[in-house]
Amino acid sequence: MSTSISNRLVSTAPRVLVVDGSKVVRQLIGRVLQSELPGVEVVGCGSGGEAQQLLGEGVFDFITIALRLPDMDGLELARFVRESAPQTYVPIVVVSGDVDDRLHRRTLGEDVTDYFDKSLGFQALAEFIRGYVRPEGSAEGEVLYVEDSRVVALATRRMLEKYGLTVHHVISVEDALALLETAKVRGEVGADVVLTDVSLKGELTGGDLLERIRRDFGYGKGRLPVLVMTGDENPANQAALIRAGANDLVEKPVEEKLLVTKLLFQLRVARHLRQRGEAA
Repeated sequence: MSTSISNRLVSTAPRVLVVDGSKVVRQLIGRVLQSELPGVEVVGCGSGGEAQQLLGEGVFDFITIALRLPDMDGLELARFVRESAPQTYVPIVVVSGDVDDRLHRRTLGEDVTDYFDKSLGFQALAEFIRGYVRPEGSAEGEVLYVEDSRVVALATRRMLEKYGLTVHHVISVEDALALLETAKVRGEVGADVVLTDVSLKGELTGGDLLERIRRDFGYGKGRLPVLVMTGDENPANQAALIRAGANDLVEKPVEEKLLVTKLLFQLRVARHLRQRGEAA
């Protein structure tokens, strides 16, 4: 099942399904994708029912879905995709202007790979999709990775380095804070993104690190994105991490493609914000 998706990922003509009730939005996304991904096949449709029919007729490399569709909720369509082989592992990104509220309440659901805020512009969305369907050599950035299990850390580090990322691994929050403090003295941030487990053996947790980055260092979500790995499925606890300033969460056990997709997405959005001078 996953083999067919993997084969599609290296195809010379990726297929992207754009599901949005607005014809104008579909045209805008399609136009930007075609300029960023020469040869891309963009298939647009205005309802969940149309999307379901198209999904039954062929495989897509990537799907964007609006939260509100004329005939169903976008998350209902995402669930349909997950339950319909061979589309199980295709990345699904919700494209919406009101996604933050649902994200903070952790009600986007586990069927969605990631979310995208329309206010960032479709250019940033196109960059993300390009990085996913054509990942060769497209990943770059420094990851500050906090994990106290050396076995897990080694596997994850190799996974990230395979995509071209530079990984600085530390085993405790204290070590991570020391690295960030040293960088700050030099006038630098110290990393492009932080990846941390919540549960760590030291006195401080991943939640404490998140709080220090946002409060003490004053780095906003665009300045230093933080991706938190957690084995806690409790929505209230997940929501607390989001409210504390986590850009997103990755539930454990971690699935490689999902982790890399989310990490690259946060890197691209942060880069886009810095270019616009908005990464406070």
